[in-house]
Amino acid sequence: MTTDGMGTEDFTGRVALVSGASRGIGYAIAAALLVRGAAVTITARKADELAAAADELAHTVEGGADRVLAVPGNAGDGAARAEAVDRTVERFGSLDVLVNNAGTNPAYGPLMQVDLIAVRKTLDVNVVAALGFVQQAHRAWMAEHGGVVINVASVAGLRSTKAIAAYGMSKAAMIRLTEELAWELGPSIRVNAVAPAVIKTKFSTALYTHGEEQVAKAYPLARLGTPADVAALVTFLASDAACWVTGETVRVDGGLLATGPLR
Repeated sequence: MTTDGMGTEDFTGRVALVSGASRGIGYAIAAALLVRGAAVTITARKADELAAAADELAHTVEGGADRVLAVPGNAGDGAARAEAVDRTVERFGSLDVLVNNAGTNPAYGPLMQVDLIAVRKTLDVNVVAALGFVQQAHRAWMAEHGGVVINVASVAGLRSTKAIAAYGMSKAAMIRLTEELAWELGPSIRVNAVAPAVIKTKFSTALYTHGEEQVAKAYPLARLGTPADVAALVTFLASDAACWVTGETVRVDGGLLATGPLR
């Protein structure tokens, strides 16, 4: 990678792995990297949805079939993470960009009423699995060759909210994980996070279907985010243009946190 501050978002010759990429934010990130020249491995739990996503991605660019690999598996399963990383390196010859996007949110409401089994699952998928992917990528490629890690966190990890308290707790841990990894893995590996507010995906439907227009009024930019909004920031942070940025969590929230506490 260049270090003169003049890098671009050209990923030709680079290889990315994106977890939770069969739809929504993960799919948009994979698509953005693919059209910028990267070869991309996508992972997700549901094999049929993942295969359909891979087929769609392969048809978005010329020669896409040669640059898209689908590896189904649960991010919380260590064997599945190892398979995704190993098959990526075997197929494409490297692993330059890891995007930890897989996440879950099985528990809503305040912490005093939350099911602790759901909390454990949330932390395991949102935090432990992310670290597991980094460990695997580090062993398989990045320790020797360097690379970039992008963690998809949330504004709920930056400000308190009663609605998704356990999820916010897990994303706060992911933000702290990002800082620790940036310190531990530098200078050859950069680690950053993005913190979206409400993005219009199936995952976040419950947060805005009761009235999207009313929810959007809380945002200075007067709309909810889209997966493409997040993907644009991720590709910048993964690119040479961000070669002196590490350990950061960058909000992509339409100005929401500038207005005060989440509500």
